Amino acid sequence: MITAVPGVRVGHWTGEGTGVTVIVVPPGSLGSYEVRGGAPATRETALLDPLRTVARVDAIVLTGGSAFGLATADGVMRGLADLGLGFETRGGVVPIVPTAAVYDLVASNGHPPRPEDGRMALADAMRRPIGGAFALGRVGAGAGATVGKWKGPDHAVPGGLGSASAALPDGVVVGAVAVVNALGDVIAADGTVLAGSTAPPDAPAFPPPPDDAPAPDALSESIENTTLVAVVTNARCTKLECRLLAESAHHGLVRSIHPSHTRHDGDVAFAVSTGEVEGVHLDRLRVLASEVAAEAVRSAVA
Repeated sequence: MITAVPGVRVGHWTGEGTGVTVIVVPPGSLGSYEVRGGAPATRETALLDPLRTVARVDAIVLTGGSAFGLATADGVMRGLADLGLGFETRGGVVPIVPTAAVYDLVASNGHPPRPEDGRMALADAMRRPIGGAFALGRVGAGAGATVGKWKGPDHAVPGGLGSASAALPDGVVVGAVAVVNALGDVIAADGTVLAGSTAPPDAPAFPPPPDDAPAPDALSESIENTTLVAVVTNARCTKLECRLLAESAHHGLVRSIHPSHTRHDGDVAFAVSTGEVEGVHLDRLRVLASEVAAEAVRSAVA
């Protein structure tokens, strides 16, 4: 799991068809991100651009609820501030909490998670021991996730939340958490389908909505898909190098989801460095980031 990276904690709040997952990283961590899907729902990502001033990251929030769910970061920020964690300012600490959401408003009957649910997910993370295990599958931000919708939403199957990690002999660890609510199918390393559309093999991809479908429903079905991944490593990286790790995490999505990065997905990858191990070859890290992202996606439906 991603908690194999020293100092990382993960916690969930799970509701009916929706939820929140919080990844708490050690003080002094820094990170970046990349968006490749056409329909993202994000908060505080602009700050992670390598050209922006603030580099630190205190936690990553992955949430359901579409854009409404981004409010869960409010609760996480309040909880971290109460712990004294955040960017120091004259008016007190300001926690840096990049957030991304998946669309699960159908599964949740239109009830997105709230700020207090984000705070409960943070509390769940903080009461777990460092390195402790956490639940996978249809929990947290993966509670309402589905995959295999590219041949029509009626042929979808359950998605979920997964995690994986890999280590090098020099003590470097790279871990990932993925929330898989993809339009496409989840693909195993050998190319077989682990979880995918139940439509007949000759069914057309991206079928048009029925002639009698209301326009808002047709629109909503086109943006109900997203895969979110957060990669964390204990290798020392700059903010720009974290951006490159995020790019490689997207390569892992391409290997494990087909089709991926469509106009109808809001795919987002975060990459965070805790900075403990110096002198690590960046391309070696990028290979691991790609591999653990792909395995985290697959474990979400295992």
